[in-house]
Amino acid sequence: MTARAHADAMLELARAAPGTTPLVVFDGYVPKDATGKRHPPPYALAYFSDSDPEDADSRPLEDTPGRFVLTAWWHLVGENAAATRALAERLRAALLGKTPTVAGRVCFPIRREEANPPEPDESTGGLVFDRVDVYRFASEPA
Repeated sequence: MTARAHADAMLELARAAPGTTPLVVFDGYVPKDATGKRHPPPYALAYFSDSDPEDADSRPLEDTPGRFVLTAWWHLVGENAAATRALAERLRAALLGKTPTVAGRVCFPIRREEANPPEPDESTGGLVFDRVDVYRFASEPA
């Protein structure tokens, strides 16, 4: 439940990214339309993983992990490199330094861990550019 709640909090922030049009955000897959074609760019596609770091300062006496960390790999897909950079700027404005709320948890501000440059990708049948930005969202029990 903790992983889902953390992922939902990040997805909600991303969907509310500043801009004149809503940021299209997908969780783990890009849907196809009735003809079998994938959603066209631009969009942000998130993959999540979680961990319970073994930090002595965050582990209670019961020896159960206290700190929870969700890592999100955001694929920012656009028609060209400039479009992916624009998506990255919108996502950064939506996530970086924000402190989402998760019930029963004390949450910390979201941090960006790394970013890769846009790369051309023709695996979807047409040329798009994909940039990956990695964000971390951590919390502890309240």
